[in-house]
Amino acid sequence: MTVKGNLTVSRIPESNMALSILGMFLGLLLEVSTEGPTGIPRTSWKHHDVSLIEFTDPGIFNYSTLLLSEDKQALYVGAREAIFELNMGNISIKHNQVIWKVPESDMEKCILKGKSKETDCLNYIRVLQVVSDDSLYVCGTHAFQPSCDYLSLHDFQLEKKFEDGRGKCSFDPAQSFTTVMVDGELYSGTAYNFLGSEPIIYRYSQMQSLLRTEYSTSWLNEPSFVFADVIRESKNSPDGDDDKIYFFFTEVSVEYEFFGKLLIPRIARVCKGDLGGQRTLQKKWTSFLKAKLVCSMSELNFVFNVVHDVFILKTPDSKEPIIYGVFTSQWGNVGLSAVCAYNMSSVGEVFSKGKYMQKATVEQSHTKWVRFNGVPPSPRPGACINNNDRLQNINSSLHLPDKTLQFVRDHPLLEDPVLPIGNGPKLVAKDVNYTQIVVDRVQALDNNVYDVIFTGTDKGILHKSIIYDGEVHIVEELRLLPNSEPIKTLLLSSQGTRFLYAGSDSGVVQSPIAFCEKYSSCEDCILARDPYCAWDSDAKICVNILLPNANSERNLIQNLNGDAHKCPSVKSLSPEDYQMITVKPGSSAELPCRLNSNLAHAVWKLNGAVVSVESSKFHLIAEAGMLIYSVSQEDLGHYECWSEEQANGKNFTQPLTGYILSFDIGKQYVTSDPFMSTTASAVKPAPSTEGNINTAGSPLTSTLQSSATPTSPPQPETTLTPWFSTTVNPLQKLLFPSPGTPSIETRDPSTEYLKTDNSNALLFLFLLFFILFLALIAYNCYMQYLPPPCLKVRAALLGKKKKPQPEYMSCEPGLMEPIVEKVEQTGVHNQNGGQQKGLRDTGYETEPEYANGKISNPDHTDKVAETQDKPFDVICESQPIEFADADAPC
Repeated sequence: MTVKGNLTVSRIPESNMALSILGMFLGLLLEVSTEGPTGIPRTSWKHHDVSLIEFTDPGIFNYSTLLLSEDKQALYVGAREAIFELNMGNISIKHNQVIWKVPESDMEKCILKGKSKETDCLNYIRVLQVVSDDSLYVCGTHAFQPSCDYLSLHDFQLEKKFEDGRGKCSFDPAQSFTTVMVDGELYSGTAYNFLGSEPIIYRYSQMQSLLRTEYSTSWLNEPSFVFADVIRESKNSPDGDDDKIYFFFTEVSVEYEFFGKLLIPRIARVCKGDLGGQRTLQKKWTSFLKAKLVCSMSELNFVFNVVHDVFILKTPDSKEPIIYGVFTSQWGNVGLSAVCAYNMSSVGEVFSKGKYMQKATVEQSHTKWVRFNGVPPSPRPGACINNNDRLQNINSSLHLPDKTLQFVRDHPLLEDPVLPIGNGPKLVAKDVNYTQIVVDRVQALDNNVYDVIFTGTDKGILHKSIIYDGEVHIVEELRLLPNSEPIKTLLLSSQGTRFLYAGSDSGVVQSPIAFCEKYSSCEDCILARDPYCAWDSDAKICVNILLPNANSERNLIQNLNGDAHKCPSVKSLSPEDYQMITVKPGSSAELPCRLNSNLAHAVWKLNGAVVSVESSKFHLIAEAGMLIYSVSQEDLGHYECWSEEQANGKNFTQPLTGYILSFDIGKQYVTSDPFMSTTASAVKPAPSTEGNINTAGSPLTSTLQSSATPTSPPQPETTLTPWFSTTVNPLQKLLFPSPGTPSIETRDPSTEYLKTDNSNALLFLFLLFFILFLALIAYNCYMQYLPPPCLKVRAALLGKKKKPQPEYMSCEPGLMEPIVEKVEQTGVHNQNGGQQKGLRDTGYETEPEYANGKISNPDHTDKVAETQDKPFDVICESQPIEFADADAPC
């Protein structure tokens, strides 16, 4: 057995490797899509449920490039033909703006190349990098002619120092692309030509030589770049190592041949001090190496082979950076997304000690690359210059021997993959397509440090997850964008009051990192398991622990395992919390209930006893509401909806809402109220007409309404899960029926529909279809489309003396019907003495055939000439035919 990645597979021949890997991707497709793990967010917020700040400028689109400068408290936004400077604390405040459009001459050239004037031939700002405290380096697609310039932060104007943007910025605004600025040098992964067929990893520097990758499929094979960042390894390095820039992308596999293109996620590395080769690899990277990123579910042998975004978590207190990436499958119908994490030490181990791969020379092999089993030259190809190399008088890449440079040019691919932490994903979500990721590290009240993962989707949704004891809990989901569109950029501030910034085609959205104030009870605050939130027992509110003075002299409760046993004991509902509902005997009643958690379920109680919703009378509807069919006397009383949620192996319950269900019988209520000391019949509401609402004397209304006009209840505030019933007026919270308090009956269209007798409508529909059927029969009978019985009816109705004809009678008249008229014209007698009429001439018999029939016909000789001229004529005297194909009309 061979353990490769986190997949344990048997050793198989190289010739069967391609088929085996393809089966690994496709064989379990159905199993993964139906049985794969899913992540369910505990809480869901709509866009208008929380406090979000939006920015958009009229006529400007594609806000996909964001740059956060926390020192200047500014957010720089690169859009289509515009660059904005926004207030970091409130992005709705715009400080500066500059417009950068394409000249007409460049636009005409773009149009002549077959590009769209409305979309392609504009200037999409794709590069925003800090050059110094006073300027930014900006690049745009510039009508498929990339151009770069410097933006002065003093007056926020372009310096008009236009530079060629090839290799720095993409030609196509829809093409994948990434850049990072390191010590004034721009590192980019993009396409170098108009067609996008020459991908490169490029370094632009005013101090060092320009470097790029070799134009070869073994180096880059149709890559889709997603992220680039620098790892400072030279600081305090004992062996004098160099800083490294890492690129993340998905490319077409060069290892195996398939019927289609197999995608592989990659991580590539170059050294910051690389200067290229002296003779070999001149102005090319001498340190370029790439390896495979593995993100898979080992229990299902399913691999996520497309990386969409990467975030490198670098904190001062951490031992080493951690790489987080979001992955999906190449086959989108699986509907799964995963988050995998990698230690930087594992990445360094692969690049410093991993085996190389080389092109296969065996004919008829399904693999294009195989492991290199020889001894690589020294110094190690692709390694950065260190102290050992300097001892050999190799102070830069210009001094590397040609054998090393030739080897790295032919062997840029490493066989050993980079394995994730735990050999599996940190998070797997079903029916979600993650596009962006940022990660924050927060210290909770237990003094432990937790990683909080923020992931954006292609539908404008944001998920917040926490890793606790090796497990991931999705705290909440938020409709971050007002429209269902992809989140193209996601940034996180790390100082002061932290915010998230999301860029999309339509605008920019700013969001807090937590919504602690939305949790109204201690149980909700603890069960949310949000490391930013804690319950203040004194103020009885859920607070953000990162806010200033949040922890000073406060009695805070926080437990990230969800155990809410420290919360005060849950009390039952008070009489003021009940809402009155009156129904007629035998009708239906709907009791709404809204759960605060997607992981909880509703428990209904009637007069303190749990109601079984599995009976034929009680049914759960909508989210957690209950529908009662045919309300009877024993169904009246106090109903309570409780939320029950499990955490840390325990069940936690809390009351949500309560109702008092009673009968409306005109002059008195019949109810079962354990709190009332008097009977319900003692309640005497003001007289009113049955079926109408009388609001006289009601403390909930300010005006009187006519008895013929029902009261329209006020609409509740819109929440994520809407109230599915209108039978309950949220403002009508009556304690108990008392003298002078009228009966309030609200009507729900759904329950009224259940009580409506539809027999008249059904009878009307039946009669309508019956009349249409009779009309259809009459029409077909009139047109003679129906059999002879209908023709008899038609003849009787229309008064015509027309005999119905048997089938085929009009085609062969007289061949089967016995005729007794004109007996004197025939001399042939039958056996009973009767005379039989000769067969009538239909026009199909010729004269010799008629004579050979031995049938004498005195009229035949007179009509021979006529029948010869008109062979298809018929004898109209024997059988009239109205529509015959005859030579002459009858």
